[in-house]
Amino acid sequence: MPDAISNLLPGRAPDAEFPLHGVTLLLVEDSRFASEAIRLMCLRSGARLRRADCLRAAERHLQCYRPTVALVDLGLPDGSGLDLVATLARQTPRLPAIIAMSGDATAGAAALAAGADRFLAKPVESLSAFRDMLLSLLPDLPRATPAMPQTDGPAPDRAALRDDLARAAALLAPEAQGDLAYVAHFLSGLAVSARDSDLGRAAAALLADRQSSAPVNRVSGLLRDRLAASAAF
Repeated sequence: MPDAISNLLPGRAPDAEFPLHGVTLLLVEDSRFASEAIRLMCLRSGARLRRADCLRAAERHLQCYRPTVALVDLGLPDGSGLDLVATLARQTPRLPAIIAMSGDATAGAAALAAGADRFLAKPVESLSAFRDMLLSLLPDLPRATPAMPQTDGPAPDRAALRDDLARAAALLAPEAQGDLAYVAHFLSGLAVSARDSDLGRAAAALLADRQSSAPVNRVSGLLRDRLAASAAF
């Protein structure tokens, strides 16, 4: 099921503390951990956030309302976010801002070619940079004075990371018959966001060799270890 997240702030003019009041952001992202970081930045900026966890869910959202900004992850369980970016870029009237996001920094050129206004590399950690990017894409948004405070982004809830790890582990179970390429891409992005280099290397090995059992067993073991460690907190 799609996940909707909103801080439900009342309508008001932007101010120095909440410069993005009046902005609705549709986040298309399958990782709860990455979504939590964006949610907290929207909360601290005054933007209203809605989340879709796949392309189908994003389509349902877009049938119901028109966001100010679409922030689209490129690796999704039911297809490439590049397709959604291209579709949104062709629409008339066009959304005020379309942003592509990925843990793969080399994906920026393809995202811009598809029609994205900006490419955002994961992990998204700077609140001030996040605000500045959105304000630069929304020139008609009233500007607050004095200048907004420059603060770092908050740390996401580690429970969201546990949920992502558990989801990946379930997809790797033999009975699940999950798409190993998708799982490898999902874990690669998660490893970047969580700064887990061991998991990132294991995910890359899985992507390179999905025919043998060794890479799957390696990733599954790492997931079990991390889930066990997180249960201790």
